[in-house]
Amino acid sequence: MARPKTVRAPTTASLPNNLRIPSSTPSLTKSLGKLSRQALLDLALTWLDDHNITSFPPYLQADEADSPDNDEALPYPAGETIEEVRRVYEDMQDRKGAKREVLERILEGDWRHGITLRQLAMADLRYMDDHPASLRWTALELSPVGENCKNSKRLPSDDWSSSVPRMQAATFVQGLQREISPLVKAHYHLAHSATLPLTFLRIFVVDSPYQSPKQTVEIFTDSSRVIYIAFPDSCPYVYTSIAASTGPKSAPLTSSVATDTRTLQRLVRDSIPKALSRPQQRFSLQATSLAAKNLPTLLALRGPGRSTASNGAFSIFADAAIEGSPLDPRPSNTVSSEEHIQASYCGPAEGKESTNGSAIKRRSGVSDTGPLSSGSKKRRLAIQSRFGTLESSLAPAPLDRLDIRLLDKPGFSGEDDGDFHDSTSTLPAVSLTFSGSDVIGGIRKLAELGIVNPERMPSWMTGEEGISVATVRRGQRLQRDM
Repeated sequence: MARPKTVRAPTTASLPNNLRIPSSTPSLTKSLGKLSRQALLDLALTWLDDHNITSFPPYLQADEADSPDNDEALPYPAGETIEEVRRVYEDMQDRKGAKREVLERILEGDWRHGITLRQLAMADLRYMDDHPASLRWTALELSPVGENCKNSKRLPSDDWSSSVPRMQAATFVQGLQREISPLVKAHYHLAHSATLPLTFLRIFVVDSPYQSPKQTVEIFTDSSRVIYIAFPDSCPYVYTSIAASTGPKSAPLTSSVATDTRTLQRLVRDSIPKALSRPQQRFSLQATSLAAKNLPTLLALRGPGRSTASNGAFSIFADAAIEGSPLDPRPSNTVSSEEHIQASYCGPAEGKESTNGSAIKRRSGVSDTGPLSSGSKKRRLAIQSRFGTLESSLAPAPLDRLDIRLLDKPGFSGEDDGDFHDSTSTLPAVSLTFSGSDVIGGIRKLAELGIVNPERMPSWMTGEEGISVATVRRGQRLQRDM
């Protein structure tokens, strides 16, 4: 009897978690090969956990009867029970070995029938936890609609709890799927980070599966089709990123919206506030002028802590370097900022009390071997008053890039208003880019060497404003950088 012809009907449902990628796919080996040996072992044991075994069942001897392949020729025999397979990976943990051994055991042995989309997503997020600087992230702020006009000020940290929308994972994913499903087919994976206080949402998008010719299996490991969204705990910020392409090259823009990463990113970004919104409670995403490769940097500058209120010169209070507050009118044993800065270089030793009885912590990592000249002492005082109390090597939020766009033409004088209409142009006349492992620390080092004057530097170059993009007109930074 002839087999009935398969009929595929269009649907807006997301890609299922149990959709399997053949283990023989070369790009799958490359994707899992990014992980360390220990990370692969941890993943395998997670898949074999009692709570996950129904979602990620390994290949067992009971499955050989249904397999058309010659399993006897495979290098790894199928296990009889789940417990036997679990003991194999536990034994690998107890001894040293090569990563290739674990990878081949997974792909050619226990999961020879394929790796599901959910398993691949879990592997990608494990790599993200192990390498928090693997992607470039952009920080966006969730603002209630009606309070997000250009002249409005950001909510104080005390009011964050009232502005942060409550997110239920299943409801949010359904809302996001409803927004983008008419254009692309997607797979969603939501999980809390094992090392950072944030929740990751991994979105893999693909063109319609009903197109002709049928798509190849390599498309499921194409990192250019993956978008990561990170939600920090208890703060009104969202981090977004697109992975660099390591798979097949994307098709031209005219072929599909899903193959253009810029269009895809904009599509998903626009859908996030809509998925989080409720009747009578709408949100929008606003730029924060901050992008970085280091997730801990974003958490320090746009996270649930003090955010931009305690950077640069104000770090002397945030780091608990001295007691009290500059706004506290009550008398106390508070050390003045000048006394603290002087003591950090030439004052009493660590733990010794100052003249007014309060302990001063030595913040500088530099040990002075001799007396400082008046010029060097003045420069160091100016550096700490602008860049903060911590040395650059101890900075908790290093920026890897700083983009500056000057809208005024070269030679422009702030007192000359004759070219006002020209100065309102959004096209930058001069663009400067600083890059490195710690840009602000590098600028501070230039100030320490006497190459730049710290007293004349704008606050966005000293790290006080916690931004990586600055659009400047007439010497002032625009609050909403373009």
